Amino acid sequence: MYERKKTRQIHIGKIAIGGGAPVSVQSMTNTKTTDTEATVKQIRELTAAGCDIVRLAVPDMDAAKNLGNIIRQSPVPLVADIHFDYHLALEAVRQGISALRLNPGNIGSHDKVREVVHAAKDAGIPLRIGVNAGSLDKKLLEKYGGVTAEALVESALEHVRILEDLDFYDMKISLKAHDVPLTLAAYRLMSERVDYPLHLGITEAGTPGTGIIKSSVGIGALLAEGIGDTIRVSLTGDPTVEVRVANEILKSLGLKEYGPTLVACPTCGRTCINLPAIAARVEEKLKGLAEPIEVAVMGCVVNGPGEARGADVGIAGGKGEGLVFRKGEIIRKVPEEALVEELFREIDAILEERKNNESK
Repeated sequence: MYERKKTRQIHIGKIAIGGGAPVSVQSMTNTKTTDTEATVKQIRELTAAGCDIVRLAVPDMDAAKNLGNIIRQSPVPLVADIHFDYHLALEAVRQGISALRLNPGNIGSHDKVREVVHAAKDAGIPLRIGVNAGSLDKKLLEKYGGVTAEALVESALEHVRILEDLDFYDMKISLKAHDVPLTLAAYRLMSERVDYPLHLGITEAGTPGTGIIKSSVGIGALLAEGIGDTIRVSLTGDPTVEVRVANEILKSLGLKEYGPTLVACPTCGRTCINLPAIAARVEEKLKGLAEPIEVAVMGCVVNGPGEARGADVGIAGGKGEGLVFRKGEIIRKVPEEALVEELFREIDAILEERKNNESK
């Protein structure tokens, strides 16, 4: 387990963020917030995929006034994404939202900011300050000669000071860019400057093909340094993919138990079975499991069981046949065409044994 930087704790609904709480996973719906049925359906899909907090776009008053209908049916806390219009923030609070994504410096006069802050404080909900590289103030761009980590941090701190001057400290901060080294530098610098919880992400990361890589490198590097309290993987397309990737990042760092882990060796000259096809079948079938279990698919019987000794269960191929093993111990030899079926028979047995042990 990585030693995480201690931050102050806030709560978005029932989810604690910072202060040693588990790193939470967030995503955002891509439905119209005025469409209750479609939005609630997507929230439930995100929750089933392992999402802890969901953000909704609130571009106008119709969307703001429909939040209550969605909130009443949501299994997880919801965040309203507000830009520029403080009336939308006030309505979101009235509707019962669990948090606001809002930059106080962008909603107008001091009186407007104070009104939103007082409403949030009375409702006991936090704010998220979110600075993006693509929308930095021209003064900061001129001061720093372009988009830099220092510029991102100074922009965020300007918003932080506005809230602190109003005696409001219930906030978290994000500093996002599509450039991974820039994002890393900005979060590292901010981590040194404040103790507010940090919301990690690589914004506009792109389609899953490239976005997963950029997000995994950027978010994973920061988490490995102990930086970050909640994460959102931003990908073009189906947001449930974001959630699965985010949980895999946390799982890979030992920060969360999340569903099955598939261990599969690369193919080599010793491989005598169709390893890619078998591994793909196993991976697809594992998607239906929620229990944490480590499953190995190895290409040969020479080293397979030994190399995958840490796996709960696995298979290793031979010539037209293969081995089924548990924790490196061979259980039986089966024909190649029966390997996947026998593997999942053993997985079912392990999960049933766990269930029985828990009930004792």
